[in-house]
Amino acid sequence: MVTDTVADLSGGIPVDREYVLDARPEDGVRDAVNVWIEEENGLFAMRVGVEAVAEQWDRHEMWLDIAFADGRLYSRRGDGEKQSSIGPGGKPTIRATGPMRFECVEPFQRWTARFEGPVAETSAQEILEDPDFEEKKWVDVAFDIDMEMAAVPWQPGTMTPEAAAAMGGKQGDFMSPRYEQLFHCTGTLTVDGKAHDFKANGLRIRRTGFRAFAGFTGHCWMSAIFPDGRGFGLNAYPPRDDGEPTYEEAWVIDSDGRRVGARPVELPWLRKLVTGGEAVPVVLETLEGKRIAIDGVTFTNTRSRGGHVLPPDWPKDWPIVQQSHAFYTWDGVRTTGMIERSSKPSVMDL
Repeated sequence: MVTDTVADLSGGIPVDREYVLDARPEDGVRDAVNVWIEEENGLFAMRVGVEAVAEQWDRHEMWLDIAFADGRLYSRRGDGEKQSSIGPGGKPTIRATGPMRFECVEPFQRWTARFEGPVAETSAQEILEDPDFEEKKWVDVAFDIDMEMAAVPWQPGTMTPEAAAAMGGKQGDFMSPRYEQLFHCTGTLTVDGKAHDFKANGLRIRRTGFRAFAGFTGHCWMSAIFPDGRGFGLNAYPPRDDGEPTYEEAWVIDSDGRRVGARPVELPWLRKLVTGGEAVPVVLETLEGKRIAIDGVTFTNTRSRGGHVLPPDWPKDWPIVQQSHAFYTWDGVRTTGMIERSSKPSVMDL
């Protein structure tokens, strides 16, 4: 992908934060690159990630889920031998392990993702019913994706005073230091010998630091970029049992390209597990007092995990996480984007 623009999309974030950690950090630190990708017509969606964890620094974790709208799902979890992080310019711009590779070509402007290797074939229904499914069939998968960033990054805790206060407390530990950046991309995806050239939308997450989940009760996380340049993003946690304010934060980018902080008014909390076709509308109110309604409907589910796959000493009512992708419509303009939610089983219809 080639772009003629050189707009500053850093949002004031130091360029060094785009570079990955080259040396093993102290215990407990994770250095990660993750992307969510949704084909523009909803044919398929992907979630791709590499997590470099201090305690297993020589073998980075890889996450790969590719879900087609017809229910097919291709999934690979595990680790691989880490590769050099030093890129062509001598900076640590590469986060790679085994057959998976991310590269920062130009900070805050352009990243690439590549993969070639065997992946387990399953279905969205099977992973919903049995998240610890047995890998029986493997197929060859390859992709080469060129991502062009479309907006300045969002750092959680920067949009409203209440969000900043929440991120400064215990709830801030659930995320770890991070920022998220919307993008458009082009690429080629080959599954079992069948190639798909595609255009897509996506969200890139860059995380480095400690992360702790003790006390986590669930969340609702959504984001999308529209063809006309508008966009939105949000993350929120359920009301707290102690009555203290909970973390909830949103933002919108309007047609003028300006980002405005917002608060969630109505959210589609996770109450059931389905493979697609679920209504997920959202209503936001900007700090300027404008209400924005965005309709949504999921078109595929890439991952669901239940409490039975967690360590035996974890709480039995630990939130179930579902990672999905959706069509969003804002004032008649439609796009594809991501949605991840989690809820305690006790509040869900299972």
